[in-house]
Amino acid sequence: MGLNPSVDVADLGFHFATRSVFSGLTLRFGPGLTWLRGRNGRGKTTLLKLLGGALAPSRGHIRLDGLDSERDALAYRRLTFHCGGDAPALDWLTACEWLELHLALYVEADRAALGRHLDAFHIADLGAQPVTGLSLGQYKKLQLALALSLPARLLLLDEPFNGLDAQAVGVLERCVAQRAQAGATCIVLTSHLDLRIAPAATLDLDAQPGVL
Repeated sequence: MGLNPSVDVADLGFHFATRSVFSGLTLRFGPGLTWLRGRNGRGKTTLLKLLGGALAPSRGHIRLDGLDSERDALAYRRLTFHCGGDAPALDWLTACEWLELHLALYVEADRAALGRHLDAFHIADLGAQPVTGLSLGQYKKLQLALALSLPARLLLLDEPFNGLDAQAVGVLERCVAQRAQAGATCIVLTSHLDLRIAPAATLDLDAQPGVL
């Protein structure tokens, strides 16, 4: 991966059926770790889903290294990964099948690194289990092990420490710090806990124009 990725959000608008979330939001994310903060309900998870391509803006644009999240949707998504707290998708798959499905979409994924992350999170023996049979912590570790192995230019981590034991928190902190220092990924992370990793930037949605 090349260095210095950038994400540009320009004049972003987004509305749910019952309320508006953003109107005219303009942001820029650079390489390294950005800590996305804000009170509950201010749109942190919604913004991560927009950045990941799971939601489409009602106006404005989101661009990663010049790729538009809507016009260049496939190329954009292949450089992006969103690790959220949603219930397991494709719940008929085993953990191994779930991983293989995602690895097929990210052909440059580092399988050796994935193996190391699965070992570090102590979940290397869960491959035959259905994803619906995993605990919250196990499913979170599975997502994170995959996320940290992908060649994503934009890595979106929504409350990644929730549900993790102390050992796994330490593993995640070390891996995120190393990834951020390498300078080849924009990492946007939400957390209500104080970070023990020094972020390159902090963005508070409570003080951001364009947040409704």
